[in-house]
Amino acid sequence: MEAPTSEASETETEAERITRRPIPPAEGWTADDLDRIPDLPRYTELLDGSLVFRSPQTRFHSRTIRLLDNALLRQAPDHLDVLRQMTVRLDRKNRPEPDVLVFPIEANTGHDQTWYDRADIVLAVEVVSPDSRERDREVKPRKYAQAEVRHFWRVEQDDDKGLPVVHVYELDSATGSYALSGIYHDRLKLTVPFDIEIDLTAIDRRPGESHGAQ
Repeated sequence: MEAPTSEASETETEAERITRRPIPPAEGWTADDLDRIPDLPRYTELLDGSLVFRSPQTRFHSRTIRLLDNALLRQAPDHLDVLRQMTVRLDRKNRPEPDVLVFPIEANTGHDQTWYDRADIVLAVEVVSPDSRERDREVKPRKYAQAEVRHFWRVEQDDDKGLPVVHVYELDSATGSYALSGIYHDRLKLTVPFDIEIDLTAIDRRPGESHGAQ
């Protein structure tokens, strides 16, 4: 009998991989399940009880996160902390993973911590990717607003310059939804949730590198 070809072996391996995907319960997954399901891909989110897997990220996405994370951490007051890509438990069926988070430092509970509570989130930032446009523009802002996350930024790529454009929102307590307070190109300067100034043109510079450095 001839040995199976490498193509057949690869097909079988893929089939085996598919069958190992977690089968959701009838009522959907819960926020607690996200820490119990084995072999989940990195950056798996939970939205409305369904697992959401991210596609490979672009250089723009990764470098924008780095720029914002470094700048916010450098400028945040001592009582606030900043992390990238940690999940937030909004309710039993929703545990999204913002690209950058700002929260009180006392919300840190230990090195094995995998999520933060919605009540602790000062600012949630989503950098829009090709595979996440609807989620980042529609689904997540609505859920963050319902969870009373006061400040939300949506970051898009400028088609002409390839630079980050930051859409800044603040929760309107009267309507329970976000109100757009500004759209920022090249430089982001705010006084809430604290004094923030970020050079958005520095996306490709190393932290501390001057504008004229090569």
